[in-house]
Amino acid sequence: MSTEPEPPSATENTGPGTPDDAPPAAGTPETDSAAATAEDPTSEPTADETSPEPPAADATDAESAADESARKLSEAEAELAAQKLERERIERRKAEKQGPIPAGTKLSGKAADLLAAVRAVESGEKPTATVFADPEPAPRRAAAEPVRRPQPVAAEPTATAPAPETVEAVRQVLAGGGAPEALAAQVAAALGEGAAEELGEDPWQLLRVPGVRPEQADGFARALLGAECAPDDERRGRAVTVWLLEQAALAGHTALELPALTAALAQRGVPDADAAVQSTLAEGEALAFQDAVEEPGAAPVMATGHEESEDSDGSDEEEAGPVRVLVGLERYALAEESLADGLARVVNSVAKETSTPWESAAASASGSTAELIRAVAGHGLVLHTGGEAARAEPAALLAAARSLGLRAVAACHTPDGRRRLAAHPDAADDADGFLVTLPGLLSGAEGPGRDTEGAFVLDLLILLDAPQLDVETAAMLVESLPDGARLVLSGDPALLWSAGPGRVFADLLAARVCPQVASRTPDPGPLGELVSGVGIGELNQVEAPGKEIVIVPVRDAGEAVHRTVQLVADSVPRAFGIPAEQTVVVTPGHGGAAGTRALNAALKERLNPGPGRFGGFDPGDRIAYSPVPGRTVPGQVVTADAQGLHLSCAGATVVVPKERVEQSVRHGWALTAHQAAGSRWPAAVVVLPGDAAQVLSRPWVYTAFSRAERHLSVVHGVEQALAGAVAEVTAKPRTTRLPVLLRTQVPAAG
Repeated sequence: MSTEPEPPSATENTGPGTPDDAPPAAGTPETDSAAATAEDPTSEPTADETSPEPPAADATDAESAADESARKLSEAEAELAAQKLERERIERRKAEKQGPIPAGTKLSGKAADLLAAVRAVESGEKPTATVFADPEPAPRRAAAEPVRRPQPVAAEPTATAPAPETVEAVRQVLAGGGAPEALAAQVAAALGEGAAEELGEDPWQLLRVPGVRPEQADGFARALLGAECAPDDERRGRAVTVWLLEQAALAGHTALELPALTAALAQRGVPDADAAVQSTLAEGEALAFQDAVEEPGAAPVMATGHEESEDSDGSDEEEAGPVRVLVGLERYALAEESLADGLARVVNSVAKETSTPWESAAASASGSTAELIRAVAGHGLVLHTGGEAARAEPAALLAAARSLGLRAVAACHTPDGRRRLAAHPDAADDADGFLVTLPGLLSGAEGPGRDTEGAFVLDLLILLDAPQLDVETAAMLVESLPDGARLVLSGDPALLWSAGPGRVFADLLAARVCPQVASRTPDPGPLGELVSGVGIGELNQVEAPGKEIVIVPVRDAGEAVHRTVQLVADSVPRAFGIPAEQTVVVTPGHGGAAGTRALNAALKERLNPGPGRFGGFDPGDRIAYSPVPGRTVPGQVVTADAQGLHLSCAGATVVVPKERVEQSVRHGWALTAHQAAGSRWPAAVVVLPGDAAQVLSRPWVYTAFSRAERHLSVVHGVEQALAGAVAEVTAKPRTTRLPVLLRTQVPAAG
């Protein structure tokens, strides 16, 4: 590595700045997330890294969009509609089952049974048998006659604005409790038509609004209820329980273990945490599960709790393995259950045999590419791991499958991922549209279309960048595969996990329910050598004769911002011929003196100064657009008019209505690592301010450094923290149920 001005050995330690917590509610003071969430077992820096930051002003000075354009579905609306339809299908599929949910079930108000089961678990006894039971197998979907390219299903509006009278009524309730009246529209949208009455009867429903914290809801409740407000109020216990589960989902958990949840409730001032959980379950606002805990060296154990047969003498009671009780929100529980069901169907629906055509295709390949083709030939689900250069292997698989006459499609999470895949010769010809983005495939805007049963019309789906797959998206994807279709999940396991709940790719790798093919294709050059070392916990000094890697030491955050602007605007374009618009800045979080907000403000002032007439934006501004939570698309502002803010994103025109600008658009010269994941740029400047040391991790560093294709500058201000994080700080654990659910349906691969 080259340095400015001292050698890399003195500046190899860097790390991300402290990410913000969920965005504060409008009209409420912003709090520091590190202090606010340190006591919660649910905190992890994913939520604010992917949620857009509100600008201060309206998006445009114009009026509402014209009627004709309002009738057109945007890409975001189509995607949200597809998600809604898929969730409805998941719920219908669950309703068709005769038995309860496998490996755990909803208590349907039997809170006493839950508490009895919990006490039994804690005392080492067998839990109550009536609480959990085994399910019957899910019905198999009949094959349907394919229909090519059906028209997308017309969706109802995804975000209907609440009625003005409802907003006004809520505004009066908020004013009565001393809460910011600016929250009225958000409260009305969250609670529905009777929002004012519901909020008046239960002030803690204010926690349904993103960004509102329990202490703020408590203050509102005290002002509204007076002497009736008490910490042990049952309404408060339920609301805080649901809020904690939502915060856990933002941190990537699909459920929380009961002891962790009750401990967090106690930290939030809930006197009787067990009673709060009991009330939440009884009201159907959360679900409880009992999952078997697999002890090291022991045979896999199914979840217990099913009723004993009539001739059982109870002699197996002592043989039951340990279990854990978890509590989670219904939407993630249904998604995880549906994902496990769908994966089991995929695994079991393809004959375990290698046909002659497949063998011929494998014989024409070599190394791990041939291994991947042979694995796909005989299995419904295959996992493929490797770095950027390993994308050539899925590209070769795609070409081989299409040469055999199979309807094969490759999907990437971002348009840039699709561009990089298309750069491989085996995938260069996209005449039939077989290279798609995952959002476009799910929404119906791209890909082969669906048959009359709603399944994709394809035989093989290859999904790249698989670590970015969250549990809800994965469930929608797998549920859309027809019987007999093959699925390949390919990605780099060293990258950050998904911004949304779950760790699907990591869970599948750990479960070992299907073949796993590890690429032997290394990433080339000094950047590839550096990133590969980080992936195995080593921060190596790398020879970079072409200045591919430069370390820029800084003393404080102010200097970090100054040097970053200098690198993007002057040094990198002059030394490498890479213009500023092809350089990305990656920093750990949105807040702080060197977060995305401060960096974007400084970069805008230098690269595209302007008054920010359109909600803080000007034509030419680089932006990060989030059509749905958890997904970021880089782009540029084109103009603004009565329809809203016009953006250019990966060559496509996007119009963001002015009422959605502050929720879905940020400036985008500087991004967080989660926002940048899935895309790469010719040059990357990774900013590691001094306050980042405590939140550094190996996956973050790996993801940030690997965003660069030709040149990487590291603005270094954390001294020895970088090497320590790369060597010792691995991914933060997430609580998920997918491995247990898979064990009940799919035997482990040999």
